[in-house]
Amino acid sequence: MFELVHFTVNSASLANVYGLANITIGYYDIILAYIVAIIVSIIIALILKVPLMPSDRYSFDVSAIYPTPIFAIGILSLFFVLNYTFAYNGLLLAVIIGVCSALFVKYLFYYIFPAPNDGEDINE
Repeated sequence: MFELVHFTVNSASLANVYGLANITIGYYDIILAYIVAIIVSIIIALILKVPLMPSDRYSFDVSAIYPTPIFAIGILSLFFVLNYTFAYNGLLLAVIIGVCSALFVKYLFYYIFPAPNDGEDINE
């Protein structure tokens, strides 16, 4: 994770050298935004009644712990690498992405990533 933060800060500062951005963001702001995105995504997922842990250890069920914060971190990283922080050094963007990732996992996850069948052959 710290290499991702380092890469994000370096790409943001490189964009500022060429005059493509007017905002600089530091390590503390990026780490704080990641933590906010993780916490908000888990809390909103729990409010939407997504289970905290999957029902079985090897199941493909969604939970508030596994895919929800991963989507939030990934999408937030894309915005930071593109040097888009929106407001409050990325904190408001982190909250918005955390809410959207929880909504995505609750309502759209199985439409985009269907669950595998349990060894049943379709042709039978």
